[in-house]
Amino acid sequence: MRRSLPLFALGLFLTGCSGLIPPPQTDPTRYYVLTGPPPAPAAVGGQLRVGLQRVELADYLKSPDMIVRQGTNELTLQDYARWGEPLDAGIARLLRENLRTAAGVGRVFAQPFPLDQDRDCDVAVAILRCEGGTGAGSGRVARFAATIDITRAADGHLLGRRMFVAPDAAWDGKNFAQLAALLSADIDALGREIVAALPPAGAP
Repeated sequence: MRRSLPLFALGLFLTGCSGLIPPPQTDPTRYYVLTGPPPAPAAVGGQLRVGLQRVELADYLKSPDMIVRQGTNELTLQDYARWGEPLDAGIARLLRENLRTAAGVGRVFAQPFPLDQDRDCDVAVAILRCEGGTGAGSGRVARFAATIDITRAADGHLLGRRMFVAPDAAWDGKNFAQLAALLSADIDALGREIVAALPPAGAP
């Protein structure tokens, strides 16, 4: 009997404390991906062989959290709104699809490039902005900007350089699925800009 008293007391103590333990909370984090147009058949008859280098991100964009810029210099990382894949990988995925379906393009290679395949030109993309921000009249917008370098694969000679700045697109400041969709549209427009800047097959 004496031995059972401590166990009985411990049971009462644990029963009393159980009411103090909060119930498990649902994780509010949501994950978003960039999404392009529906998949389309690859172009037929294209001859241009294009290499897409790894997409370079501005350092502040190398975060799984989606970013909202306050004014000019203040950044807010969204703890509960995150990218479902690395941002550079998602952008590269959409750009490869643009190139794959472009008329005149026969093959698209992603870095690291295969040693046994020749390429006509390489495309390098640096992302300068890919975020939400404050627009005119303090409204919220999606903002995207990037640079494009196209070089001759054989010797690295620069064939073209462009700055791409997407027009600000209105965003409600709360719906991060909408922000992801707006940025996806900007990246699709970037892909079309790259395709327009490609040299013709066989160009010196």
